[in-house]
Amino acid sequence: MGHNLSMCKLHQCRHKKSLHLRNSEESRMPGEGGGAESGLHRLHRNCYDPEYARMEAWLDEHPDFVQDYFLRKATRQVVDSWLVSHATPTSSSVELSSPTHNQSRGGSGATTPVRKISAHEFERGGLLKPMISTIDGTPTFLTSTEGQTGSGPGHSPTPGRRQRRSRHELRQLDEKELIFELVKDICNELEVRSLCHKILQNVSMLLHADRGSLFLVQGEKATCQTVGPHSQRGRYLVSKLFDVCSKSTLIEMEKKDEIRIPWGTGIVGYVAESGDPVNIPDAYKDERFNHDIDVLTGYKTRTLLCMPIKDTNGDVLGVAQVINKVGDAPFTEQDEKIFSSYLQFCGIGLRNAHLYEKSQLEVKRNQVLLDLARMIFEEQSTIEHVVFRILTHTQSLIQCQRVQVLLVHQASKGSFSRVFDFEATDLNGEDSESRTSPYESRFPINVGITGYVATTGETVSIPCAYEDPRFDHSVDDGTNFKHKTILCMAIKNSSGQIIGVIQLINKFDDLQFTKNDENFVEAFAIFCGMGIHNTHMYERAVVAIAKQSVTLEVLSYHATASLDDAQRLRKMRVPSAANFRLHEFTFDDYIMNDDETITACIRMFLDLDLVERFHMDYEVLCRWLLSVKKNYRNVTYHNWRHAFNVAQMMFSILTATQWWKIFGEAECLALIIGCLCHDLDHRGTNNSFQIKASSPLAQLYSTSTMEHHHFDQCIMILNSPGNQLLANVSPDEYSRVIRIVEEAILSTDLAVYFRKRGAFFNIVREGPRFNTEEHRELLRAMLMTVCDLAAITKPWDVEKRVAELVSSEFFEQGDIEREELNITPIDIMNREKEDQLPLMQVGFIDSICLPIYESFAALSDKLEPLVDGVRENRDHWLEIAAAQSLIPSESMEKDSNDNMTISKPSTPDSDAPSSPVHNYNSD
Repeated sequence: MGHNLSMCKLHQCRHKKSLHLRNSEESRMPGEGGGAESGLHRLHRNCYDPEYARMEAWLDEHPDFVQDYFLRKATRQVVDSWLVSHATPTSSSVELSSPTHNQSRGGSGATTPVRKISAHEFERGGLLKPMISTIDGTPTFLTSTEGQTGSGPGHSPTPGRRQRRSRHELRQLDEKELIFELVKDICNELEVRSLCHKILQNVSMLLHADRGSLFLVQGEKATCQTVGPHSQRGRYLVSKLFDVCSKSTLIEMEKKDEIRIPWGTGIVGYVAESGDPVNIPDAYKDERFNHDIDVLTGYKTRTLLCMPIKDTNGDVLGVAQVINKVGDAPFTEQDEKIFSSYLQFCGIGLRNAHLYEKSQLEVKRNQVLLDLARMIFEEQSTIEHVVFRILTHTQSLIQCQRVQVLLVHQASKGSFSRVFDFEATDLNGEDSESRTSPYESRFPINVGITGYVATTGETVSIPCAYEDPRFDHSVDDGTNFKHKTILCMAIKNSSGQIIGVIQLINKFDDLQFTKNDENFVEAFAIFCGMGIHNTHMYERAVVAIAKQSVTLEVLSYHATASLDDAQRLRKMRVPSAANFRLHEFTFDDYIMNDDETITACIRMFLDLDLVERFHMDYEVLCRWLLSVKKNYRNVTYHNWRHAFNVAQMMFSILTATQWWKIFGEAECLALIIGCLCHDLDHRGTNNSFQIKASSPLAQLYSTSTMEHHHFDQCIMILNSPGNQLLANVSPDEYSRVIRIVEEAILSTDLAVYFRKRGAFFNIVREGPRFNTEEHRELLRAMLMTVCDLAAITKPWDVEKRVAELVSSEFFEQGDIEREELNITPIDIMNREKEDQLPLMQVGFIDSICLPIYESFAALSDKLEPLVDGVRENRDHWLEIAAAQSLIPSESMEKDSNDNMTISKPSTPDSDAPSSPVHNYNSD
């Protein structure tokens, strides 16, 4: 009786204590801090008497009873009041959690620490990490690591986890108490697999089921279905845990393979799609039931209850399924109500666990992005190197077949100046370890999509390329590749200007690009934009320094012709073209002096009516020609005489074929200027040498190095005072002439010739339409090559003399490579292989010269003498080769056209030159 009375008074005192503590919590202001009187002191002051003293003494002597009583009876308000009254005071005021208030504070977490919140956390309207409590009850956003034994499989990240009751204790509770206990069991669980395991064991206990399974919804709503065994477009269900019984452990369950169920397939798929529960008293009588599962597991399913798990918005997060109610009874309507009630709380728990999982992924994502940023900014020497790193890391992270980075042309925002490609198989090749730059322009460009992104800056994610009207189907024609999914995004610099586009094509396993992929690429693209922009700035600085170096070198060596020299030339008589034999293909300048070559050039301008048509100042023309001549170095072959001979051949072809009527005066002017200037400031070394020697010119131009330099020198002379040959032409005509001059000079690079000659040969076969700019442009380019190599068409004595000059210049470059660069020169430049010259010439004629001259002869029979000259010189080289025993004389024979041929090769393949380096104009 006394014990009951004491317990009654204890309850009364506890009620008073709770009331006092609640009043204390409500009345304490943030500014009071530790100076406020605690609720416990007020309890002693208002409620203390001898009987309470005896009761408190008894409680002090029985701490196990106190703890058990507290755990069973204490309300959340009591717990909160206790935490508030025992919080460690830190300061007289509570600081706001902001970036400006992140100083270190005393105490053990009595105030909320500063938390950095990323924009991604607000993607679906709520913070990723829920508010949890530390061991002392202090609210915090951060996960505590103290007291955790590990972070491996099955370990929950939830701190201060309450101890679970035993299954025996739970079975003693009534239905409402049991549901309440099971809800408390899952409410603080944040690890998805552990939470799923608890849910299944708890629902099995609630419904007296033998076992259960849980499937979670993954993927997005499908917009384009693809056929294939790995197709996972749209939503589907994944079994996080399958066939969990009362004795199953989480570690055992995690060892099982994941099961995927297509959306709407089977009972589980039906429940997920419809959102309605399914209660089946006999599984084998339901046509939706898949018997193969029982065959696979060896377990017979009799009764089955399947129900969706929804979040607060009514969206299906997963499907829970319980099997075989104990006693072989079917699941009742009451079971459905209990199942539904409990799963409502499970939906909230799963939602929280998913959000927590996303927050952890966000942390990892930020770490990856920081690492990628470090990778990009680590070395920014060249744009190729930076873009190669961007391509390889993007493909590795997003896992797709192809990645392209397209740099926007600054002058024309809808077009691209450079296109870099990367394919997943590129790193499997032999040169994968040594490669530091990407491939360029290998694959066709989806101009409709990339151009749209480049002009609008909008992100384009296409789940099915062939259903998007912006996609050009023709890019897949003639290839073994098919575009399926595309993610295209703009790359911007720090000013927000679009400088490029990154395009990802065909995610692996026929998956679609997700919103997460977009977020990742978008964040990565920011660093890419800064990296590319910084590299562009660095390259500009390098180019500026190189230009300065080249300019100083040029100015120190060259100077424009003097006015006195121009006036002297102006007074000289200019003989006729017939006197110079300028119309003849067999023209030879050997007996001419330098003044005669200049006056011959004036005659070409006069006969083509260029002086009158473009209102040229005659004295300016004289000075310009003298300056051009002066800007040629005194090298063995690529000197003023070579330029003069190229111009003469252009003049003779234009007049013999009457093609000057096709081109018109402006194009003829540009072609003659291009011929005279196409090798300006040539140093006697080719493009390959400039790159090997890392010369300033190679830093200025990565392709057609010398040709770009020749054109720059041409512009420099045209803009020099007293040399402004085009001063009296209109702005539009000036722009057109300069553009054609640039095309003409760049066309003398044999790499450009090889790139264009296939299209030209097709035009010749199909019939040219020279009224179109495209066909005329190809004709001009090929004509420059024909004139540049024209020495091969000359009479034998001229051809042999020129070949010796070319070889001498090549051997001089080879000597420099051997002595200064410590490399072995190629055969054509190797003085030790001088005896192979005849065979090299034959190889050069067969691979480069004959095809182009025969094509031109097909365009005009007036050019047949050029082909005849090439064939005659080829026969001479073959005779020399046979005389020097380079080939057996008996292997030489004549074909039906009376041309000398070799019946079977007798030299190694390496001695038969087929490379573009074997030529007269080896820039």
